[in-house]
Amino acid sequence: MVGPVRGACRVSAAEKHGLKLLLVDGHYYAYRSFFAIRSLSNSRGEPTNAVYGFLKALRRMLRDLAPDLAAVVWDMGIPKRRSDLQPAYKQQREEMPDLMRPQIGRIQQLVPLLGVASVWLADTEADDLMASYAVAARQAGHEVVLATNDKDLFQMVDDQVRVYSTAKTDLASPSDPFALLGLEAVRAKWGVEPHQIGAVLSLTGDAADNIPGVPGLGAKGAAALLRAHGSLDVLLREPGRIENPRVREKILAAKEQVEQNREMVRLDTDLELPLPVEALRIVPRPEELLRELDLLEFRTLRQEVSLELGGAVKSGEAKGGQRSEVQGELF
Repeated sequence: MVGPVRGACRVSAAEKHGLKLLLVDGHYYAYRSFFAIRSLSNSRGEPTNAVYGFLKALRRMLRDLAPDLAAVVWDMGIPKRRSDLQPAYKQQREEMPDLMRPQIGRIQQLVPLLGVASVWLADTEADDLMASYAVAARQAGHEVVLATNDKDLFQMVDDQVRVYSTAKTDLASPSDPFALLGLEAVRAKWGVEPHQIGAVLSLTGDAADNIPGVPGLGAKGAAALLRAHGSLDVLLREPGRIENPRVREKILAAKEQVEQNREMVRLDTDLELPLPVEALRIVPRPEELLRELDLLEFRTLRQEVSLELGGAVKSGEAKGGQRSEVQGELF
Protein backbone atom coordinates (compact mmCIF):
# COMPACT_ATOMS: atom_id res chain seq x y z
CA MET A 1 0.00 0.00 0.00
CA VAL A 2 1.12 3.54 -0.67
CA GLY A 3 -0.09 6.65 1.15
CA PRO A 4 0.91 10.35 0.62
CA VAL A 5 -12.99 -1.65 -29.23
CA ARG A 6 -10.86 -4.60 -28.09
CA GLY A 7 -9.34 -6.07 -31.28
CA ALA A 8 -10.41 -3.35 -33.69
CA CYS A 9 -8.04 -0.69 -32.32
CA ARG A 10 -4.95 0.11 -34.35
CA VAL A 11 -1.58 -0.78 -32.84
CA SER A 12 -0.16 2.46 -31.47
CA ALA A 13 3.43 3.57 -31.13
CA ALA A 14 3.12 2.81 -27.41
CA GLU A 15 2.14 -0.79 -28.13
CA LYS A 16 5.13 -1.20 -30.43
CA HIS A 17 7.80 0.39 -28.25
CA GLY A 18 6.41 1.24 -24.82
CA LEU A 19 4.84 -0.63 -21.95
CA LYS A 20 1.21 -1.12 -21.03
CA LEU A 21 -0.09 0.48 -17.83
CA LEU A 22 -3.37 -0.65 -16.28
CA LEU A 23 -5.05 1.81 -13.89
CA VAL A 24 -8.03 0.47 -11.92
CA ASP A 25 -10.66 2.61 -10.20
CA GLY A 26 -10.57 0.92 -6.79
CA HIS A 27 -13.78 2.12 -5.17
CA TYR A 28 -15.82 1.58 -8.33
CA TYR A 29 -14.85 -2.09 -8.56
CA ALA A 30 -15.18 -2.59 -4.80
CA TYR A 31 -18.74 -1.24 -4.82
CA ARG A 32 -19.61 -3.22 -7.93
CA SER A 33 -18.30 -6.40 -6.35
CA PHE A 34 -20.10 -5.75 -3.05
CA PHE A 35 -23.52 -5.38 -4.69
CA ALA A 36 -22.98 -8.12 -7.30
CA ILE A 37 -22.21 -10.80 -4.72
CA ARG A 38 -24.48 -11.00 -1.68
CA SER A 39 -24.13 -12.62 1.74
CA LEU A 40 -20.63 -14.09 1.36
CA SER A 41 -18.64 -14.47 4.57
CA ASN A 42 -16.09 -16.81 6.12
CA SER A 43 -16.52 -19.14 9.11
CA ARG A 44 -15.51 -16.31 11.45
CA GLY A 45 -18.46 -14.25 10.26
CA GLU A 46 -16.31 -11.71 8.40
CA PRO A 47 -17.95 -10.34 5.23
CA THR A 48 -15.90 -11.24 2.15
CA ASN A 49 -18.18 -10.59 -0.84
CA ALA A 50 -16.47 -7.38 -2.00
CA VAL A 51 -13.01 -8.89 -1.50
CA TYR A 52 -13.88 -11.99 -3.51
CA GLY A 53 -15.50 -10.08 -6.37
CA PHE A 54 -12.66 -7.56 -6.53
CA LEU A 55 -9.96 -10.23 -6.71
CA LYS A 56 -11.87 -12.06 -9.44
CA ALA A 57 -12.31 -8.82 -11.43
CA LEU A 58 -8.67 -7.78 -11.08
CA ARG A 59 -7.39 -11.22 -12.06
CA ARG A 60 -9.64 -11.10 -15.11
CA MET A 61 -8.21 -7.71 -16.15
CA LEU A 62 -4.67 -8.97 -15.77
CA ARG A 63 -5.48 -11.97 -17.96
CA ASP A 64 -7.39 -9.92 -20.53
CA LEU A 65 -4.80 -7.17 -20.88
CA ALA A 66 -1.43 -8.67 -19.85
CA PRO A 67 -0.12 -5.28 -18.67
CA ASP A 68 3.49 -4.62 -17.75
CA LEU A 69 2.60 -2.02 -15.12
CA ALA A 70 -0.50 -1.72 -12.94
CA ALA A 71 -2.02 0.17 -10.02
CA VAL A 72 -5.34 0.23 -8.21
CA VAL A 73 -6.17 3.86 -7.43
CA TRP A 74 -8.36 4.87 -4.48
CA ASP A 75 -10.49 7.88 -3.55
CA MET A 76 -9.16 9.60 -0.45
CA GLY A 77 -11.40 12.65 -0.11
CA ILE A 78 -12.56 15.58 -2.20
CA PRO A 79 -10.17 18.33 -3.38
CA LYS A 80 -10.80 21.62 -1.63
CA ARG A 81 -11.20 23.43 -4.95
CA ARG A 82 -14.32 21.36 -5.69
CA SER A 83 -15.89 21.47 -2.22
CA ASP A 84 -15.30 25.24 -2.03
CA LEU A 85 -16.91 25.78 -5.42
CA GLN A 86 -19.92 23.53 -4.88
CA PRO A 87 -20.38 22.53 -1.20
CA ALA A 88 -23.14 20.07 -2.12
CA TYR A 89 -20.78 18.08 -4.35
CA LYS A 90 -21.43 14.34 -3.74
CA GLN A 91 -23.30 15.08 -0.51
CA GLN A 92 -26.34 13.11 -1.67
CA ARG A 93 -24.40 9.85 -1.75
CA GLU A 94 -25.24 7.26 0.87
CA GLU A 95 -22.68 6.23 3.45
CA MET A 96 -20.59 3.17 2.63
CA PRO A 97 -22.40 0.03 3.85
CA ASP A 98 -21.12 -1.20 7.21
CA LEU A 99 -20.39 -4.65 5.80
CA MET A 100 -18.29 -3.13 3.04
CA ARG A 101 -16.18 -0.77 5.13
CA PRO A 102 -13.72 -3.35 6.60
CA GLN A 103 -13.36 -5.01 3.21
CA ILE A 104 -11.78 -1.95 1.59
CA GLY A 105 -8.69 -2.18 3.79
CA ARG A 106 -8.46 -5.91 3.15
CA ILE A 107 -8.59 -5.36 -0.61
CA GLN A 108 -5.88 -2.70 -0.37
CA GLN A 109 -3.67 -5.19 1.47
CA LEU A 110 -4.33 -8.03 -0.97
CA VAL A 111 -3.85 -6.14 -4.24
CA PRO A 112 -0.02 -5.98 -3.89
CA LEU A 113 0.08 -9.78 -3.50
CA LEU A 114 -1.18 -9.96 -7.09
CA GLY A 115 1.76 -7.74 -7.97
CA VAL A 116 -0.32 -4.59 -8.39
CA ALA A 117 0.41 -1.35 -6.53
CA SER A 118 -2.34 0.13 -4.34
CA VAL A 119 -2.05 3.95 -4.45
CA TRP A 120 -3.78 7.13 -3.29
CA LEU A 121 -3.22 10.71 -2.22
CA ALA A 122 -4.90 12.52 0.67
CA ASP A 123 -7.84 14.77 -0.29
CA THR A 124 -7.69 13.46 -3.84
CA GLU A 125 -10.23 11.65 -5.99
CA ALA A 126 -9.17 8.58 -7.90
CA ASP A 127 -10.03 10.06 -11.31
CA ASP A 128 -7.57 12.95 -10.82
CA LEU A 129 -4.76 10.62 -9.77
CA MET A 130 -5.55 8.22 -12.62
CA ALA A 131 -5.47 11.15 -15.06
CA SER A 132 -2.10 12.29 -13.69
CA TYR A 133 -0.68 8.79 -14.07
CA ALA A 134 -2.10 8.56 -17.60
CA VAL A 135 -0.39 11.82 -18.60
CA ALA A 136 2.96 10.73 -17.12
CA ALA A 137 2.76 7.32 -18.81
CA ARG A 138 1.72 8.85 -22.12
CA GLN A 139 4.70 11.21 -21.99
CA ALA A 140 6.95 8.19 -21.44
CA GLY A 141 5.52 6.54 -24.57
CA HIS A 142 3.45 3.92 -22.78
CA GLU A 143 -0.02 2.64 -23.56
CA VAL A 144 -2.61 3.24 -20.83
CA VAL A 145 -5.79 1.32 -20.03
CA LEU A 146 -8.28 2.85 -17.59
CA ALA A 147 -10.59 0.36 -15.87
CA THR A 148 -13.37 2.64 -14.69
CA ASN A 149 -16.95 3.75 -15.13
CA ASP A 150 -16.14 7.40 -14.35
CA LYS A 151 -17.51 9.73 -17.04
CA ASP A 152 -14.79 12.32 -16.44
CA LEU A 153 -12.00 9.92 -17.38
CA PHE A 154 -13.33 9.47 -20.91
CA GLN A 155 -11.80 12.91 -21.50
CA MET A 156 -8.37 11.23 -21.37
CA VAL A 157 -8.90 8.87 -24.32
CA ASP A 158 -6.58 9.31 -27.28
CA ASP A 159 -4.38 7.08 -29.44
CA GLN A 160 -2.47 5.91 -26.33
CA VAL A 161 -5.24 5.85 -23.69
CA ARG A 162 -8.28 3.57 -23.77
CA VAL A 163 -11.02 2.51 -21.36
CA TYR A 164 -11.54 -1.13 -20.36
CA SER A 165 -15.16 -2.23 -20.22
CA THR A 166 -17.08 -5.47 -19.79
CA ALA A 167 -20.49 -3.79 -20.18
CA LYS A 168 -22.65 -5.59 -22.75
CA THR A 169 -23.48 -2.30 -24.48
CA ASP A 170 -19.77 -1.69 -25.15
CA LEU A 171 -18.93 -5.13 -26.57
CA ALA A 172 -18.56 -5.45 -30.33
CA SER A 173 -19.96 -8.98 -30.09
CA PRO A 174 -21.82 -10.82 -27.29
CA SER A 175 -19.02 -13.39 -27.33
CA ASP A 176 -16.32 -10.79 -26.60
CA PRO A 177 -15.09 -10.93 -22.98
CA PHE A 178 -14.24 -7.22 -22.89
CA ALA A 179 -13.83 -4.06 -24.95
CA LEU A 180 -11.12 -1.42 -25.12
CA LEU A 181 -12.83 1.85 -25.91
CA GLY A 182 -10.60 4.07 -28.02
CA LEU A 183 -11.19 7.23 -30.00
CA GLU A 184 -13.79 5.85 -32.40
CA ALA A 185 -15.77 4.11 -29.66
CA VAL A 186 -15.78 7.22 -27.44
CA ARG A 187 -16.88 9.43 -30.35
CA ALA A 188 -19.75 7.04 -31.02
CA LYS A 189 -20.67 6.82 -27.33
CA TRP A 190 -20.57 10.56 -26.59
CA GLY A 191 -21.14 12.20 -29.98
CA VAL A 192 -18.12 14.49 -29.51
CA GLU A 193 -14.35 14.27 -29.33
CA PRO A 194 -12.96 13.08 -25.96
CA HIS A 195 -11.59 16.52 -25.14
CA GLN A 196 -15.15 17.91 -25.46
CA ILE A 197 -16.67 15.53 -22.90
CA GLY A 198 -15.90 18.01 -20.14
CA ALA A 199 -17.97 20.58 -22.04
CA VAL A 200 -20.87 18.13 -22.33
CA LEU A 201 -20.76 17.50 -18.58
CA SER A 202 -20.51 21.24 -17.90
CA LEU A 203 -23.81 21.72 -19.72
CA THR A 204 -25.66 18.66 -18.43
CA GLY A 205 -24.21 18.44 -14.94
CA ASP A 206 -23.87 15.04 -13.29
CA ALA A 207 -26.64 13.78 -11.04
CA ALA A 208 -24.37 11.07 -9.63
CA ASP A 209 -22.07 13.78 -8.24
CA ASN A 210 -24.83 16.24 -7.34
CA ILE A 211 -23.70 18.71 -10.01
CA PRO A 212 -26.72 20.57 -11.50
CA GLY A 213 -26.79 21.34 -15.20
CA VAL A 214 -28.86 23.34 -17.69
CA PRO A 215 -32.48 22.29 -16.98
CA GLY A 216 -33.89 19.95 -19.61
CA LEU A 217 -30.61 19.61 -21.55
CA GLY A 218 -29.40 16.04 -21.95
CA ALA A 219 -26.13 14.62 -23.20
CA LYS A 220 -27.34 14.23 -26.80
CA GLY A 221 -28.59 17.81 -26.94
CA ALA A 222 -25.38 19.15 -25.40
CA ALA A 223 -23.27 17.16 -27.86
CA ALA A 224 -25.33 18.48 -30.80
CA LEU A 225 -24.79 22.07 -29.64
CA LEU A 226 -21.05 21.52 -29.36
CA ARG A 227 -20.84 19.90 -32.79
CA ALA A 228 -22.78 22.79 -34.29
CA HIS A 229 -20.89 25.60 -32.58
CA GLY A 230 -17.45 24.11 -31.95
CA SER A 231 -16.87 24.78 -28.27
CA LEU A 232 -18.38 25.70 -24.94
CA ASP A 233 -16.56 29.05 -25.09
CA VAL A 234 -18.46 29.98 -28.26
CA LEU A 235 -21.81 28.94 -26.75
CA LEU A 236 -21.27 31.07 -23.65
CA ARG A 237 -19.69 34.01 -25.46
CA GLU A 238 -22.11 34.12 -28.39
CA PRO A 239 -25.40 32.58 -27.24
CA GLY A 240 -27.19 34.36 -30.07
CA ARG A 241 -25.88 31.62 -32.37
CA ILE A 242 -28.18 29.08 -30.68
CA GLU A 243 -31.21 28.80 -32.94
CA ASN A 244 -33.67 27.32 -30.46
CA PRO A 245 -34.85 30.26 -28.31
CA ARG A 246 -35.85 28.08 -25.34
CA VAL A 247 -32.44 26.38 -25.24
CA ARG A 248 -30.74 29.76 -25.67
CA GLU A 249 -32.65 31.23 -22.72
CA LYS A 250 -31.89 28.23 -20.50
CA ILE A 251 -28.16 28.39 -21.24
CA LEU A 252 -28.09 32.15 -20.61
CA ALA A 253 -29.89 31.66 -17.29
CA ALA A 254 -27.50 28.87 -16.26
CA LYS A 255 -24.28 30.50 -17.52
CA GLU A 256 -22.74 30.90 -14.06
CA GLN A 257 -23.58 27.30 -13.18
CA VAL A 258 -22.06 26.03 -16.43
CA GLU A 259 -18.84 27.97 -15.76
CA GLN A 260 -18.69 26.44 -12.29
CA ASN A 261 -19.32 23.00 -13.71
CA ARG A 262 -16.45 23.37 -16.15
CA GLU A 263 -14.09 23.82 -13.21
CA MET A 264 -15.73 20.96 -11.29
CA VAL A 265 -15.23 18.40 -14.08
CA ARG A 266 -11.73 19.58 -14.96
CA LEU A 267 -9.31 16.80 -14.12
CA ASP A 268 -6.09 17.51 -12.25
CA THR A 269 -3.43 16.02 -14.50
CA ASP A 270 -0.25 17.23 -12.80
CA LEU A 271 -0.49 15.76 -9.30
CA GLU A 272 2.62 14.52 -7.54
CA LEU A 273 2.56 10.75 -8.05
CA PRO A 274 2.83 8.56 -4.92
CA LEU A 275 4.97 6.16 -6.97
CA PRO A 276 6.66 6.86 -10.30
CA VAL A 277 5.20 5.11 -13.32
CA GLU A 278 8.21 2.84 -13.73
CA ALA A 279 7.79 1.63 -10.13
CA LEU A 280 4.43 0.06 -11.03
CA ARG A 281 5.98 -3.10 -12.48
CA ILE A 282 3.84 -6.14 -11.73
CA VAL A 283 5.66 -8.34 -9.23
CA PRO A 284 3.37 -11.02 -7.75
CA ARG A 285 3.91 -12.51 -4.29
CA PRO A 286 2.24 -15.91 -4.83
CA GLU A 287 3.17 -17.63 -1.58
CA GLU A 288 1.68 -14.80 0.47
CA LEU A 289 -1.37 -14.68 -1.80
CA LEU A 290 -2.09 -18.37 -1.27
CA ARG A 291 -1.81 -17.96 2.50
CA GLU A 292 -4.28 -15.05 2.44
CA LEU A 293 -6.72 -16.97 0.25
CA ASP A 294 -6.59 -19.77 2.82
CA LEU A 295 -7.39 -17.31 5.62
CA LEU A 296 -10.26 -15.85 3.63
CA GLU A 297 -11.52 -19.38 2.90
CA PHE A 298 -11.69 -18.72 -0.83
CA ARG A 299 -11.17 -22.38 -1.63
CA THR A 300 -12.10 -22.30 -5.31
CA LEU A 301 -10.03 -19.19 -6.00
CA ARG A 302 -7.13 -20.65 -4.02
CA GLN A 303 -7.31 -23.81 -6.11
CA GLU A 304 -7.35 -21.77 -9.34
CA VAL A 305 -4.25 -19.83 -8.34
CA SER A 306 -2.47 -22.95 -7.15
CA LEU A 307 -3.19 -24.78 -10.40
CA GLU A 308 -2.02 -21.81 -12.45
CA LEU A 309 1.24 -21.76 -10.51
CA GLY A 310 1.82 -25.44 -11.11
CA GLY A 311 4.70 -26.55 -8.89
CA ALA A 312 6.34 -23.14 -8.71
CA VAL A 313 5.48 -22.39 -5.08
CA LYS A 314 6.39 -25.84 -3.79
CA SER A 315 9.70 -25.85 -5.64
CA GLY A 316 10.55 -22.33 -4.53
CA GLU A 317 10.80 -21.03 -8.09
CA ALA A 318 8.19 -18.37 -7.42
CA LYS A 319 10.16 -16.66 -4.67
CA GLY A 320 10.98 -13.12 -5.62
CA GLY A 321 7.95 -12.91 -7.94
CA GLN A 322 9.81 -12.29 -11.19
CA ARG A 323 7.27 -11.38 -13.87
CA SER A 324 8.89 -13.50 -16.58
CA GLU A 325 8.67 -16.68 -14.48
CA VAL A 326 5.49 -16.24 -12.51
CA GLN A 327 3.04 -13.68 -13.86
CA GLY A 328 2.14 -15.58 -16.99
CA GLU A 329 1.17 -18.59 -14.88
CA LEU A 330 -0.53 -16.62 -12.10
CA PHE A 331 -2.95 -14.81 -14.39
